Amino acid sequence: MSDGDFGRTGLLGSPRISVAIVAMGGQGGGVLADWIVALAEREGWAAQSTSVPGVAQRTGATIYYIEMAPAKKDAAPVFALMPAPGDVDVVLAAELMEAGRSMMRGLVTPERTTLIASTHRAFAVAEKQTPGDGVADPGAVSIAADFAAKRVIAFDMEALAKSNGSVISAALFGALAGAAVLPFDRAAFESAVRAGGTGVESSLRAFAAAFDQVRQRPIEPIRRFPKKRFVSPPDSSGHPELDRLVARIRSFPAEAQPWLFAGVRRLVDYLDPAYALEYLLVGAATVLLGVAMGSLAAALVVTQVMEFPFVWVPGQALGTAFIALAVTVVIGLAGTFTALGRKPAEVLRNL
Repeated sequence: MSDGDFGRTGLLGSPRISVAIVAMGGQGGGVLADWIVALAEREGWAAQSTSVPGVAQRTGATIYYIEMAPAKKDAAPVFALMPAPGDVDVVLAAELMEAGRSMMRGLVTPERTTLIASTHRAFAVAEKQTPGDGVADPGAVSIAADFAAKRVIAFDMEALAKSNGSVISAALFGALAGAAVLPFDRAAFESAVRAGGTGVESSLRAFAAAFDQVRQRPIEPIRRFPKKRFVSPPDSSGHPELDRLVARIRSFPAEAQPWLFAGVRRLVDYLDPAYALEYLLVGAATVLLGVAMGSLAAALVVTQVMEFPFVWVPGQALGTAFIALAVTVVIGLAGTFTALGRKPAEVLRNL
């Protein structure tokens, strides 16, 4: 393809290509923008990137905007600072609902835009706080994309990146290369990754996997309900403090271990093993305190009121404690269901 087959002709008669990246914190959106700019400049194009931070009720979404055009010695291009509705050639969305937001902003148009989106979900606060199933229907975004975009490439790039030991930015870059919407070959894309100098091998693996996916199966069906992933505690984590946490988890009933391990993984990732240990100790202390107080009350009633000998049976006491815990959770959810199902403003007006 020639340069004229890409983008839109600018005021000086040369092609201009615009790319918008919508990504959340920790997804490598800035790295992806740097790769695209470096790619264009290495191929003799002039390029500029800007970013506009925002909040998406999760970790904060940012729009990275890139414009590029062939460099000319006698004239410097003037690039825009923000994407304009109807004037974007490629939209890279690092999460499904961010793809939906880009369509609502008018960045995706059927005459011009190639939409490259990951179909995985990072749930918004409104989805998480709703009792029962508050997850937005991803099918609505999929249907809208079919009408709103000139071309759609959509699959779970987050899972693909993780399976190759990398982050989603590398998979998005590979999908961009596989889509052939920029006038640069695969080797040029890979050179931009190598020039970054950090996590090169894992990034190239994710890049290659996404590149091949676009060529073989650019669109995957979207699941209404994501698969629940409960991982059993490993035999060893390779870290003494984490191994002690795993050993403590194994002291709980087998049915509870995957849930506890999921909580510990998140807490360790959020802070450190000591924070996760506190989480486990609070749960264990609550159960033990309940068993102790219940046993003491039972002993007093049996020996002092009924005047019978008291025999403490550990299995029955602990089983009763866990049943009581489950009943407490159910009653608590039932009691708060009505309040949580109402809009906050309705409650606050009556305070």
